[in-house]
Amino acid sequence: MFLTITTTGTPERPATDLGFLLHKHPEKAQAFSTSYGTAHVLYPEAEAERCTAALLLEVDAVALVRRGKGKGRGGAPDAALAQYVNDRPYAASSLLAVALSAVFSSAMRGVCHARPERAAEALPLCIEVPALPARGGPELVRRLFEPLGWAVTVEPVPLDLRFPEWGDSRYVRLVLESEALTLAEALRHLYVLLPVLDDAKHYWVASDEVDKLLRVGAGWLPDHPEQKLITSRYLSRRWSLTREAMERLELVRLAEADDSEVEDIDNAVEAESETEEKPTPLAVQRRDAIVAALKASGATRVLDLGCGQGQLVQALLKDPAFTEIAGVDVSMRALTIAGRRLKLDRMGERQASRVKLFQGSLAYTDSRLKGYDAAVLSEVVEHVDLPRLPALEYAVFGSARPKTVLVTTPNVEYNVRWESLPAGHVRHGDHRFEWTREEFRAWARAVAERHGYGVEFVPVGPDDPEVGPPTQMAIFVMSTAGMPSNVNGEKEAKAA
Repeated sequence: MFLTITTTGTPERPATDLGFLLHKHPEKAQAFSTSYGTAHVLYPEAEAERCTAALLLEVDAVALVRRGKGKGRGGAPDAALAQYVNDRPYAASSLLAVALSAVFSSAMRGVCHARPERAAEALPLCIEVPALPARGGPELVRRLFEPLGWAVTVEPVPLDLRFPEWGDSRYVRLVLESEALTLAEALRHLYVLLPVLDDAKHYWVASDEVDKLLRVGAGWLPDHPEQKLITSRYLSRRWSLTREAMERLELVRLAEADDSEVEDIDNAVEAESETEEKPTPLAVQRRDAIVAALKASGATRVLDLGCGQGQLVQALLKDPAFTEIAGVDVSMRALTIAGRRLKLDRMGERQASRVKLFQGSLAYTDSRLKGYDAAVLSEVVEHVDLPRLPALEYAVFGSARPKTVLVTTPNVEYNVRWESLPAGHVRHGDHRFEWTREEFRAWARAVAERHGYGVEFVPVGPDDPEVGPPTQMAIFVMSTAGMPSNVNGEKEAKAA
């Protein structure tokens, strides 16, 4: 992979200041180790009138496969071989974007103590990427870069010069020119848009990628006409992450429109204008409702069943009232991410004694789930095939039998209020079903009666008078006698 950055200058403001901005001396060729190979920085030319810095990334294809555990997709021999025979070592992608961030991290942040005035000013820049995958063709390349102030030259690369009748490949040669951007802005554009054009990433996209996108996209992404496409592709088309990012970007746009004073993207998301209170993301409202219900129940030992990447566990750890929190998930990958989120390896002994994560399937009874005050099934049941729901029901209500069980699930009636959700679609591709309010209540009442619980229902999020809330929550409380409860005596809360 290869990329060059060129600028021009004068004797008073020499182009070789590029070396100060990049924190890489023009007279030295430097090499940096990365997880997937070696990044080289060198200067093909370095004069006062013109200076060019080049980044060459040598990708170790074998290391790339080994870090992916060396497994071919589907287990077929040809699939395993395909991992070694691909374009990764030659075409710009998320590998090059990560190398840019690692090698030019200070430049991307706009930090240059030696030439601070140069870091803050626009430069005459020319950036060339000789081989760039462009899934969407040259037209998409222009749509992505031109609104950011770049003059774009994009040339399709032929499949084979000897056979022009074969047409063009999906690769392009890209040249970007501008005199209105700082070097930091240019690097941030490349960091986001290179993997967007490739429409692929070489690493697992987790929830922290949303924060990274909003941080690097600050100042340009909220108003970009292709914001939705950029966000979706950057987050590997993960619908839940894309929706969260779009909601937060809209808050940023509104805050900027109201002339809100913000220092960084995180403050912009949470800032409130003087005249309007910004809405809280539904995921946050759901966690807050769960924590409030757990505290009201008096529970101190809590199970988070289907804990995913540990967001709820993290929220519970902040409250000392919860003395023991266990996160359970069938996915080891999710548990690994949760462990990183919670910083378990750096957690103090006292705090670490309050939390544990372990793998388990809710389709089977598990003695490790017994003895807890409360269990939470937050956005879990809709991911289970309907024929397997009775097994989950027995594992939680029949075998583990915590005193309190909280179940949240989407309200399908509310889906018509999501403008970005196509009609008839569920909110997530892995949802096996989504219930109406009546369907959810019928299921919950039957479960409560079979296992000796009472149940009440609480709306989470804005309770629309026509379609109800976006999330519905059932609070199961074990009856005093532990016998099937009188369904007619159940309560239905009217407020979140």
